[in-house]
Amino acid sequence: MTELVVRTGTGDDRDVIVRTLADSWGGTIVVAHGRAYDAAELPALLALRDDRLVGLLTYEVTDDGLEVVTIDATRPRAGVGTALLAAAAELARASGVTRLWLVTTNDNLNALRFYQRRGLRIVGVTPGGVDTARRLKPSIPRIGEYGIPLRDELTLELRL
Repeated sequence: MTELVVRTGTGDDRDVIVRTLADSWGGTIVVAHGRAYDAAELPALLALRDDRLVGLLTYEVTDDGLEVVTIDATRPRAGVGTALLAAAAELARASGVTRLWLVTTNDNLNALRFYQRRGLRIVGVTPGGVDTARRLKPSIPRIGEYGIPLRDELTLELRL
């Protein structure tokens, strides 16, 4: 397997970013903690292998830290998500923030395992957070992974 390269997205990457978001998220609009983001308009990190996109992370840096808005790997358990999170943590440090954080949902058991194994901790639960998000994005399903009702948002963070 060839080397994995993580780099910052550019305007030339817009089409592949939009396609990746559409495939993973059903479009470019992502809703978390009561806010709708157009993830295609956010800064991005791209993971490439043989010049092919194998992962994407979109983010926003504020005084509150670096928020990972989306993260996707085309092939699980190939180190892509780990490399993207590590690059995001480095970006956060370089930006002068001391927190990398994200929101996921109560059904996302694989992601919860992934994030916690990489040092993120659950720091908040918003009961009914996904129910609220559906007002902004009605296409969010009612049943999530493993047949679990999709209702709540969980906030995880990594202190840097």
